[in-house]
Amino acid sequence: MDMREIVDQLNTWAHAYYTLDDPIVSDKEYDALYDELLQLEKETGEVLFDSPSRRVGGDLLEGFEKFQHEYPLYSLDKAQNYETLTAWMNRMESAGASDKGYMAELKFDGLTISLTYDDGKLTRAVTRGNGTVGEVITEQVLTISSVPLTIPFKGHLIVQGEGLMPFKSLEAYNRSASVPLKNARNGAAGALRNLDPKETRRRHLTAYLYNLTYAEDMTFETDEGIKSFLKEQGFLVHPMTRKLDDFKGVLDFIEEVERGREDLDVMIDGVVIKINDVNERDHLGYTVKFPRWAIAYKFEAKEVVTTLLDVEWGVGRTGKVTPTAILDPVEIDGVTISRATLNNYDDIQRKGVMKGGEVLLRRSNDVIPEILKGVGDEGEEIPMITTCPACGTELVQNGVHSFCPNTIGCEPQLVRRMDHFASRDAMDIRGLSEKTASALIEADLLHEIPDIYNLDMDNLLKLEGFGEKKASNLLTAIDGSKKIPFHRFLYAIGIGGVGIKTARDLAAHFKNFKELKKSSEAELQTIEDIGPETAREIRVFFEDDIIGHYVGDLLDAGIEIEYGDLSSGGDLEGLTFVLTGTLSKPRKEIKESLESRGAKVTGSVSKKTDAVLAGEDPGSKVDKARSLGIEIVSEAEFNEKWGDR
Repeated sequence: MDMREIVDQLNTWAHAYYTLDDPIVSDKEYDALYDELLQLEKETGEVLFDSPSRRVGGDLLEGFEKFQHEYPLYSLDKAQNYETLTAWMNRMESAGASDKGYMAELKFDGLTISLTYDDGKLTRAVTRGNGTVGEVITEQVLTISSVPLTIPFKGHLIVQGEGLMPFKSLEAYNRSASVPLKNARNGAAGALRNLDPKETRRRHLTAYLYNLTYAEDMTFETDEGIKSFLKEQGFLVHPMTRKLDDFKGVLDFIEEVERGREDLDVMIDGVVIKINDVNERDHLGYTVKFPRWAIAYKFEAKEVVTTLLDVEWGVGRTGKVTPTAILDPVEIDGVTISRATLNNYDDIQRKGVMKGGEVLLRRSNDVIPEILKGVGDEGEEIPMITTCPACGTELVQNGVHSFCPNTIGCEPQLVRRMDHFASRDAMDIRGLSEKTASALIEADLLHEIPDIYNLDMDNLLKLEGFGEKKASNLLTAIDGSKKIPFHRFLYAIGIGGVGIKTARDLAAHFKNFKELKKSSEAELQTIEDIGPETAREIRVFFEDDIIGHYVGDLLDAGIEIEYGDLSSGGDLEGLTFVLTGTLSKPRKEIKESLESRGAKVTGSVSKKTDAVLAGEDPGSKVDKARSLGIEIVSEAEFNEKWGDR
């Protein structure tokens, strides 16, 4: 046999083993012919494109190349109950899109990949990334035996699927691994984003393909036809992919999958339902985030029973005292859970949890640990806390929540209030972080916020990690904060319910501090977006004698409030921004900051949008912006262009 014949024979055997799950030769026979191929390649110096020897894993890579997808890879809208799913299917039926039925398939829990083929050869493999830009992982995908290196179709082809680590591969890997993998999801994602393809190979991944992004000069009437085409090309399509005629069929399929979920060899977290009719898909189109013609039904999060060992009470910036359950560590889908929130004492009673007793726990949306209820009657009743766990002050009740009224002298409150006070949209004291504030308090250098303005070089040099340069920079920032616009000062002093936008509205309405202090709740509510609760919070703040002294001490420390006309807007007046993706701060906070400078922040991209501020995983808003020719900027680019105030 010549090299071409050997490669073809080995690939036929591999396809039968990895894709069809129907081995036609023994491992011994395969290995013997593979060794013959390796010897032949060594002698000739030639390696054919589709040689199985290319799957062993290449050299260590220096990094991942970014790649912009030719076509966006959309995420899917989600339904977590039958009501939401029913509503979607009713919309499909009303639109006449379900006449050719539905296609249902597993919702894999691995890493989404996009494969490109040209002239029948695999030319590129890319992660989904943010749907617009991904990372090139071709060398890693080459190690996946179920992914064909060549296919019969010779045109330009892009297919989408999921890279997965089968449970049997996970078990085999962990038997010899120095650091065992937590779960199959992390195993797959870590393998495909590992710069060492040899490590990828060691994890023995597979890949199921489920979508055709583009096929040159090809058209399909149904998703059923697309799946057949994928199979014909040698791609692995999961056998639990089903054409269904109606809603009942969909519900039956979901129940079937959920019953057999534990028997699957790959990780899933739900079922995907799609309109089968491709033409109807085109008519339905897309939202800014999702295709309208598909939805993912997510299974309920797994629930486990563990023991509640203790309850810790923590104090936030506003003085709210919140209980946290300390749990006997337990794993859910490979994640070790040892803590979970208990919102308030009412939550503890309502759920019937006991110290030392068992509790039912789940990860809400597969992320946030949540205690559902207590299990059984064993354990000690958890007493209601009446004094602050940090300072011992008697707590006050506001609805179902307990608060420490010692807003000035309670250390956890003080630390978090200082961090807020020093934040960029407040006094903008660079270098005064929560960590630094804690260190200053522990060193007995700070007892309340006005003490910030009494710090000197000798004080700071006593702190671990503070040299002259760092101390000098902090003192310069403190001194520079003494002249402050009215609205930023209002935001800095931490009035309950007052964000940066509300602070700006208050400053624009009242003109000076004296007028604001004597305002009534009724007058406050005449300001747009200030309701009864916020108005009451403002009045409570200014009627507190302790707070009155605190604000007075700040003014005595040399703070000069700058009053000015805010009605004409700020330095970003007339600009419209859209925020998308994961940003360095909560989106609400950034929105309020931009609005405080006169900008308009909207939820959707239009021709009136000046720029899209995009963080990590920005979603489809960047696609819309790109199609309209609207500028897309990172946070660093935004700060460079419009100023990092």
